Amino acid sequence: MDIKSALLGELNFIQVAAQTNVEETANAYEKMAGITRFLYENLPSYEMAGYVLFALVFLLSALVYKLGFAKKLKLSQNIVIYIFLFLGCIMLTFFALYLPMVEGLIVAALILIVYKTRMWREKREEQQAANQ
Repeated sequence: MDIKSALLGELNFIQVAAQTNVEETANAYEKMAGITRFLYENLPSYEMAGYVLFALVFLLSALVYKLGFAKKLKLSQNIVIYIFLFLGCIMLTFFALYLPMVEGLIVAALILIVYKTRMWREKREEQQAANQ
């Protein structure tokens, strides 16, 4: 076997491998959840998409925690809670690749925002009624 045929054989192997990578990428995109797929398809690199996905998961988790579960705590206790929330969001980011985690957190945040708004409005109306 001469060098030319060896190089052409290697070139054919590279072309087949590239085609397989394109098919695998398309298959992976099909399995991804909506917002995750949008991020990975439209951001310039997979690394940046991963960081943006992690930031979304962390920010939405922090918002849901703050709206639904947070109590008045000391600063040091809040720091510990948010550190563990940060570490937990690393795992949630892996789940968010193929499960609709971001969408679920958005829905949870919207429900809690509506709930808090209604509670605030009712409290304000009660205070106005008590003042009159």
